[in-house]
Amino acid sequence: MSAVLLDTVGLLALWDEADQWHQDAEAAFSTLLNGDSVLFTTTYILLECGNAAARRPYRLEADGLRSEFERAGALIRPDESDWMTAWKGYVRGEADRAGIVDQVSFAVMRRLGIQAAFTNDRHFRAAGFGVLF
Repeated sequence: MSAVLLDTVGLLALWDEADQWHQDAEAAFSTLLNGDSVLFTTTYILLECGNAAARRPYRLEADGLRSEFERAGALIRPDESDWMTAWKGYVRGEADRAGIVDQVSFAVMRRLGIQAAFTNDRHFRAAGFGVLF
């Protein structure tokens, strides 16, 4: 069984049929659902998704994912160590100058031993993680 972090880029591509990565995201997500992966995301990623979905028709999908992941115990709340590690990486410009939410994701993934992300965001690859589409 492998753990996978659902990233903002992947989730938005999955929900938005007009997204350039929609078909790739759908195929990768289908593979995840049919495999033995355990899916996680963070509160920070859901905040990014909520902001992006605020004026989109997939607002309810973002909230549905939040509810489902909270019930399943799969919604990760970054801790103080993740927060500090992320800011250090952000200031140093690690992972090809990734943003702060990505840096938090990297810290969480390292802490939990998660090796892959449902995304095609180049920053995850630059940080040494596998991307799924």
